[in-house]
Amino acid sequence: ADFAILDDNKPPQSILNFKRETDLPIEMGLLLDVSGSVNSRFDFEQQAAVGFLQHIIRAGFDKAFVMGFNHKNEVSQDFTDNVTLLQTGVKRLQNGGGTALYDAIYRAAKDKMLKDRPDHPVRRALVVLSDGEDNQSEVSQAQAIEMAQRAEVIVYAISTDDSGLILRGDRVLDKIASATGGRAFFPFKMKDITHSFAAIEDELRSQYVVSYRPADFDADGRYRSIQISALKKDLQVRARKGYFAPRQ
Repeated sequence: ADFAILDDNKPPQSILNFKRETDLPIEMGLLLDVSGSVNSRFDFEQQAAVGFLQHIIRAGFDKAFVMGFNHKNEVSQDFTDNVTLLQTGVKRLQNGGGTALYDAIYRAAKDKMLKDRPDHPVRRALVVLSDGEDNQSEVSQAQAIEMAQRAEVIVYAISTDDSGLILRGDRVLDKIASATGGRAFFPFKMKDITHSFAAIEDELRSQYVVSYRPADFDADGRYRSIQISALKKDLQVRARKGYFAPRQ
């Protein structure tokens, strides 16, 4: 009763369930921008990323992979629950070159998340550290967002720009994250990156799920927008902006 829902611009036929989901297993991709534009901050970002993995990944329960990207993308450690291997994957990354952010999100969603379909409930996310300045991608921003939505992953982004200004790259990160139900963080100082990681962990560990039956639903494969708004002023909603209907 505290929310208004529109699916494809129509109220749902019925609300079936509303519940809190806590402590689901996490399947996560950590995407690190290793382009030349992050050169001065690269070592600190690696340390913060390693600390995040040490804190969030629990053996036998969660799993993650590590991808570095500049003008190309490379998985330096595939899905594993072994934090030592993930640390090594982060430290193995070398920086330099241009930035193909959209390609990295597209490939991570398509090649890693879309192919890996567990038979039990999990929380699936991509965590991206980047300045958001894409100058090398072959796919568009819209294509990257669409693939993340098809893979049903939440994108969280941490801006590595420390200018204190909201730049074009920051707006890109915010748009990609919000389209998938995630959020972007803009740490003013490098040490604040660790606070951003902690906030991401809190959100991944505890979310709410609302289930509903859409009105006039067709299994035609097309994109259907979702709008969820809070009717109480003290509530803030972050939710995916839409989904692709299954095809019959």
